[in-house]
Amino acid sequence: MKRETLIIVPTYNERENLPPLVDRITGLPVAVDLLVVDDNSPDGTGKVADDLAAQNPAVHALHRGQKNGLGRAYCDGFLWALDRDYEYVFEMDGDFSHNPDDVPTFLKAAGEADLVLGSRYCNGIRVINWPLTRLALSLTAAKYVQIITGMPFSDPTGGFKCFRRRTLQSVDWREISSNGYSFQIEVTHKIWRMGGRIKEVPIIFTDRFQGSSKMSGRIMREALWMTWKLLLQNRMRRRPIGKPTLTPVVQSEHVVK
Repeated sequence: MKRETLIIVPTYNERENLPPLVDRITGLPVAVDLLVVDDNSPDGTGKVADDLAAQNPAVHALHRGQKNGLGRAYCDGFLWALDRDYEYVFEMDGDFSHNPDDVPTFLKAAGEADLVLGSRYCNGIRVINWPLTRLALSLTAAKYVQIITGMPFSDPTGGFKCFRRRTLQSVDWREISSNGYSFQIEVTHKIWRMGGRIKEVPIIFTDRFQGSSKMSGRIMREALWMTWKLLLQNRMRRRPIGKPTLTPVVQSEHVVK
């Protein structure tokens, strides 16, 4: 029987994390497939992904020629998923900062939502292993996005999400311009202003124990400016415009293999 759920995991130098992550995901009580989108990792993560895919039909690997950003990796993954008729498509980090055990909770919430957001700050702060300065920066960024865009979500910069198929179909992925963590803000805002039903579920976020963070000053600056760009796109309004318009758009003719 065909699986309805796909988890997309972008990777860059995650060879140590990938095998145990695959074990956790494929051992879930719900049937899911996993797509590893690797940006030609120098540490051989792509080869590890190929080996895991050869051993398990639920694991797939998509290779990109160079490190081209988180946003473009997810866009390629979404197009791959749409071409294969998955109903539920997840974003998930490859470093265990997102707990695979939360997947069934997301799927339950997705029964009544177009997009499910995993929130570190819903009904309290649930972050492990972060220094106080980084936590303060993240909370400030969340409030900054709320104030400027009007989105009511407690964690608009989070990267643990579940999309319904119809939601992915309603976004023209060629028009998504951001490529760092601001990608999360832009995509959520686009779905929100189209009137999509968005739910938050609380998660516990644990900072990586292996590898290094991909955060940089350039990524932070992109996120700061993106919020103002989104406000302009929404005609300076801090609420969705008009009635819900989650209707399919024509995607790129390029099919990601």
